[in-house]
Amino acid sequence: MCGIIGFINFDQTHPADQTVARAMNAAILHRGPDEDGFYFKQHVALGMRRLSIIDLAGGQQPISNEDGTIWVVFNGEIYNFPALREHLLARGHQLKTHSDTETIVHLYEEYGDDLVQHLNGMFGFALWDERRQRLLIARDRMGEKPLYFTQTQTAFVFASELKALVEHPSVERRINLLALRKYLQYEFVPSPHTMLAGVHKLLPAHRLIFERGQWRTERYWQLNYDGARLKISEEDAAEEVRRRLREAVRMRLVSDVPLGVLLSGGIDSSSVAEMACEAAGERVKTFSIAFEEKSFDESSYARQVAEQLGTEHYEQRFTERQMLEIVPEIPRLLDEPLGDGSLIPTFLLSQFTRQHVTVALGGDGGDELFAGYPTYGAHRMARLYQMLPRFFRQGVIEPAVARLPVSTENLSFDFKAKRFVRGASHAAGMRHTIWMGSYDPLQQRELLRPEVLAACPDEIVFDEVLAYDRLNGDSKIDLIEQMMKLDATHYLSECVLFKVDRASMAASLETRAPFLDHTFVEFVLQLPVEMKLKGLTGKYILKKAMRGRLPDDVIDRPKKGFGMPVAKWVKGELRNLVHDTFAPDRLRRQGLINPEYVQKMLREHERGVADHRKLIWTLLMFELWPLAVS
Repeated sequence: MCGIIGFINFDQTHPADQTVARAMNAAILHRGPDEDGFYFKQHVALGMRRLSIIDLAGGQQPISNEDGTIWVVFNGEIYNFPALREHLLARGHQLKTHSDTETIVHLYEEYGDDLVQHLNGMFGFALWDERRQRLLIARDRMGEKPLYFTQTQTAFVFASELKALVEHPSVERRINLLALRKYLQYEFVPSPHTMLAGVHKLLPAHRLIFERGQWRTERYWQLNYDGARLKISEEDAAEEVRRRLREAVRMRLVSDVPLGVLLSGGIDSSSVAEMACEAAGERVKTFSIAFEEKSFDESSYARQVAEQLGTEHYEQRFTERQMLEIVPEIPRLLDEPLGDGSLIPTFLLSQFTRQHVTVALGGDGGDELFAGYPTYGAHRMARLYQMLPRFFRQGVIEPAVARLPVSTENLSFDFKAKRFVRGASHAAGMRHTIWMGSYDPLQQRELLRPEVLAACPDEIVFDEVLAYDRLNGDSKIDLIEQMMKLDATHYLSECVLFKVDRASMAASLETRAPFLDHTFVEFVLQLPVEMKLKGLTGKYILKKAMRGRLPDDVIDRPKKGFGMPVAKWVKGELRNLVHDTFAPDRLRRQGLINPEYVQKMLREHERGVADHRKLIWTLLMFELWPLAVS
């Protein structure tokens, strides 16, 4: 696990500035505290920070081929590297290390750009072909590892994190207004956009080739939701889910440093823990955290799983004050705003886990693959809701829901009911993003200054979801699978995995996600949708697969997820920070936000007449972002 940086000057007579490369690399020290490495050749610079996991003594980067004409810097893990190494040795290649990184340069010699087809892992890498004066960069299929890039007036620049990229003096720090609007809607910035104008995120499952002063991107893999469905019984499907997940977990247990499992007490992480116990051949370490606020605490389920599996379980209880102390640290953890408050417990869990191990497996991806989010069932309910007469919906149900008393508890009934009716009458894609996100189009028109709205029309702000709505009715893909695809290609990679990468890397902890093994993903996509969402029961086939192996309480309990008492904090402990950050004079100087609407929103929330937790937190995270205009 590492972080990478690099740049290529357009003027080949202008040597790469080593001071700039070292400054870029220093900005991602947290990603690889063990060592650094550089390649400098005329106008080209490559750099990396290393967190040593595989081949501790021999895996230093950059790594080259035999004659030093191909060089690579790499972030991630290639889980099938032992088999790749044997294949390459049989083909006559000479490998001087036992690291996964070295296989990349030799695969390039064999297969060129198609080397990515042979990799099973999570990765962001950059490969320089000196003979052809050609750069290849690539990102893993599901988007576990990040990669940013930009072409400036003087150079092509790339890095694992935005905070490293902006250390290059040619990179401008101008806010991308389109990305701001997308962020306010989704609570994250979807690829290929970033919050800086002219800077891009490489999309998952894409590679980029830079040569002769130009770059182009190519997709090398995709999530196929409209392929043939397997004709398979539930019993056989459950057995195959177990077998394939067990193999994905086994591959991710390879490590030369201590390893454990992040255990939330949900079925996804618990399934990974059960498979790890079966495959490891030794007692597995598991890690969880607990909170004082009961509606947000899941630690009892994690303890129940750990006791049944017989793991070496570690738990740390955090006070509300300890969680609040992280809030001012969030800008240090993130290089782009993120409106997901679960970043805080994810970072706390990563810090705690890193005290004991260097690598941890987690359950990310289970919700998107097996229809685990409550929104999928809500889409089926929305179809019934839309069949009711409009006068009854607008004249009876919606006013009754609006009068529900406001609660600050995690996923309270009033919170869910109000969000449901707010989105239920829309087409599926927009409905989904209203339920999952923050500021819908009407709210953005009140929040943002006219010039911001004029610069970014709604049709390009919401193009990701509008594309799904245009397909709805004509597509062969089931509605639920359309929404699962929307989540897998946007929410999973740009919110969930972004959060996990930054939180774990800030603690120098490597996390691995067996559910995101691409061969496992390809199998699950072939299962009928009814095996994922049966009626209103999500994760149906996964629950069937794990029945008898995990406690029934864990299998049958509703989806909860990491949450933070943001609604309560805004009224209390964070009130001063929120009011200082949203000070009308400050927002007017910034020139993006309507301060009157923000003040109205704060008053309604503090008086308890509305729950604006998501709106306030999402905006707060943007305003605390270091590169926001202040």
